[in-house]
Amino acid sequence: MVRFVIRRTLLAIPTILVISLLLFTLLDLAPGDPTGQLPLTVPAEVREQIRESLGVNDPFLQRWWNWNKLMTVNEPIHAFEQVTGTCFGDCENRDRIISWSSRAPAMDIIYQRVPQTLWVLGLGLFFGVLLAVPIGTYQAYKQYSFFDNAGTFVTMLGFSVPVFVIGPVFIYIFSVKLGWLPTFYKTTHDVKWTEWSTIWFQIKQLLMPVAVLTLFNAASFGRFTRASVLENLNEGYVRTARSKGLGEGPVVTKHVLRNSLIPVVTLLALSIPGIFGGAIITENIFRVNGLGQLLLVSIGQNDVPMVQTLVFIFAFLTVIFNIIADILYGFLDPRIRYD
Repeated sequence: MVRFVIRRTLLAIPTILVISLLLFTLLDLAPGDPTGQLPLTVPAEVREQIRESLGVNDPFLQRWWNWNKLMTVNEPIHAFEQVTGTCFGDCENRDRIISWSSRAPAMDIIYQRVPQTLWVLGLGLFFGVLLAVPIGTYQAYKQYSFFDNAGTFVTMLGFSVPVFVIGPVFIYIFSVKLGWLPTFYKTTHDVKWTEWSTIWFQIKQLLMPVAVLTLFNAASFGRFTRASVLENLNEGYVRTARSKGLGEGPVVTKHVLRNSLIPVVTLLALSIPGIFGGAIITENIFRVNGLGQLLLVSIGQNDVPMVQTLVFIFAFLTVIFNIIADILYGFLDPRIRYD
């Protein structure tokens, strides 16, 4: 197992380097100028000085290498310093990735948006999986029953009805008509865990965006779980377990469900980086000031460093969670070995 993890980690390094090169190349070819947001009255020589200070006129490979150094060395060191309160070297003047639109370090803006994204998308994914696995398992066990047909109808509804339809419907019913929930998410709300009123307001403003994402995640994970459980219910080891006198409960939970979770884990590993990517449509409908909304705004403003940083983080997390998923396979299915 240890050798497998080391081998996969070493293979991930060139993969991440290739991803960073492709990402940097594609975004470098896209139209964009760090002085594009400046007033037209700014002289041309001042614009050129700004480009020189940001390294825009440097050769391509030099810019790519400098960006890699900032992303993989300087930014992690700065994050560690902020968490631990320490300082390594010239921490006050350390070079960082600067956003073209805000003229502030890109990672500082991302750190500010992460909590909002985790609140909404993290809870949506958690509750979606929490509902999908038992419901999908029971649907497969009771195939073609009323429960299975009702669950299939709900999952098809979650798949077929877009978020930009469900979201406004929720707002119209629960905010406009009934007045139970706030219309939009208040990003500046400060949750004080010693005051119930602040906790209750946070719960209310989370209900609608989390419910929308829970429905979508439950639909996708539920269908995967149902299909996987159905496939394993007819395997020979299930008949063997039943012939040995095991009850239906242990057969389903200890044998069928454990092996059936492998494709679900794969989907979950690919979905977790999506939490940090943000649900662009959902965040914009409910005005959640998260990473998805930040990515959309950065693309509209031609803020290349911010877009590069965000997309690279999503790609890096995807590689890491794929390695984690491969490790979990061995715990779920004893037939999988890493020798």
